[in-house]
Amino acid sequence: MELISIPLPSPALGTNRVLPFLRFGTPGVGPKAYIQASLHADELPGMLVAHHLRNMLSELEQQGQLLGEVILVPAANPIGLAQTLLGTSQGRFDLRTGQNFNRLFHSLSENVLARVRSQLTADADLNKTLIRAAIRTCLMEQISTDELSAQRLELMRMAADADVVLDLHCDCESVLHIYTGTPLWERVAPLAGLLKAHVALLETNSGDDPFDEACSRIWWDIAAQVGDEFPIPLACLSVTVELRGFIDVNHDTAQQDATALIDFLRLQGLINGALSQTIPPACEPTPLAGCIPLTAPTAGLVVYLRELGDTVKAGDPLIDLIDPVSGTVQQLLAPVDGVYFARENRRYVSPGTRLSKVAGREAIRKGSLLSA
Repeated sequence: MELISIPLPSPALGTNRVLPFLRFGTPGVGPKAYIQASLHADELPGMLVAHHLRNMLSELEQQGQLLGEVILVPAANPIGLAQTLLGTSQGRFDLRTGQNFNRLFHSLSENVLARVRSQLTADADLNKTLIRAAIRTCLMEQISTDELSAQRLELMRMAADADVVLDLHCDCESVLHIYTGTPLWERVAPLAGLLKAHVALLETNSGDDPFDEACSRIWWDIAAQVGDEFPIPLACLSVTVELRGFIDVNHDTAQQDATALIDFLRLQGLINGALSQTIPPACEPTPLAGCIPLTAPTAGLVVYLRELGDTVKAGDPLIDLIDPVSGTVQQLLAPVDGVYFARENRRYVSPGTRLSKVAGREAIRKGSLLSA
């Protein structure tokens, strides 16, 4: 195990931060996996999973069981970790720019294709090598002068040429769910099973360039552009894993999640040895465009009426939104048939607050599909 720190540009006189990461295995030897936690710095379950992964990967490395390189970033957002307002962590948005820390990553598809199109061949493995080299070159040519853009760039440089990318997040309150590219589902399904995910949300372009999609979409974008002319493998299997809710930070759960991730790395050829468990069946995937948020029409006290993970029908009561002064109760109903999987953790909200999410089977929404 090697601990490395990448310096970030100073945001102010007398202040400097670094982005630390751990490397297991040898660069360039075998397949590569990249795992990061807490890109939204106030989402902490992934940080604890990374702690357990560190110990497990270190032991596997000492035993000679690693067959490739694993990069682990236990705290992927030192900028957000430093942001506290009136005692409350502010890790989702950069306070200087207002930007979401998990948006606006580098969209490389066009640039990479322009560099490699004349070199593509009938050999899929050679094309993979050419495209990965172009990805690295594109990212090395990028210049960043401010701290936030530098952090984004360094994370992409570590991850974009990996075979497997796992981005560990959580929701406010939720059951475990994942986001991944539609073309990747067949290969991601075992991970959903191992993690016992309740929901898997699929999309090819969710909008706003989140980290996982910035890493993997290059491959299906190029494949779509060249069509049948050249074989382009989907060489980056990238997934966002939502590890339940903010307060789900405990050793037993984190150990189980870390074990599931190690098993998945075994399936991907990065670690030797037998799986710790039989792979459970995966949940039925649903389109991200079928994930329908339920929004508060007014301010009020929130009372949830159903349990997370419940299967609901359109029109089922999900929430009582109460004005305790007037005595008014607005009952908010499930917008579609589906799985009720996530909700806001505050119990008093302002108008426009997204209160709950239901994963439906039909793609309904268009445009940018992610929350702010």
